[in-house]
Amino acid sequence: MRIKKIVGKKLKAIRLKNDLTIQDLAERSKVSSNMISRIERGLTIPSVEILMKLAGVFQKSINYFVEEVVTTNEIVFSSPGERNTNVYEDKRNMLTECFTSGLRDPQFTSFFCTVPKGGKSGQQNMHHPGDELIYVIDGKLKVMITGEMYLLQAGDSLSFKSHLPHRWENASDDETKIIWTLSPFTTI
Repeated sequence: MRIKKIVGKKLKAIRLKNDLTIQDLAERSKVSSNMISRIERGLTIPSVEILMKLAGVFQKSINYFVEEVVTTNEIVFSSPGERNTNVYEDKRNMLTECFTSGLRDPQFTSFFCTVPKGGKSGQQNMHHPGDELIYVIDGKLKVMITGEMYLLQAGDSLSFKSHLPHRWENASDDETKIIWTLSPFTTI
């Protein structure tokens, strides 16, 4: 059944995004590590009670784990102004339009990003599982990866393993426009 795989993939993705091991999640949710492993591998559908316990750890509703089944498609066409803009939460530092919202079980997520003058990811490096691709359309973006600085200008791209400590900031006197792709889905 397809829902098993979707719930499992979403659970694993959010667990990894939050840097939790299966054991960490088991302790926090009071759900056995064996059950969590079976859910993530798509071998079982959790009961509503178990799903509520798991969702509570991440402060999500149980709909988070199953909404994809009902609201997604195998083909998604979108135009400017119609794309989901609620994926990235820090709108002071970056406005995003998600190209892949509504795509069933995506293996990547891609955004059109506008970084305002002075926009940045913060002083602290971030790291998470996966890969990233940044392509600058207009403006300049400074990206620090493991202490090395890359200055990207229009037409430049940068790909890297997301587990490497990194941060970014707008290096332009105006907005910087970017296409940002991540695999698997993570927060920029």
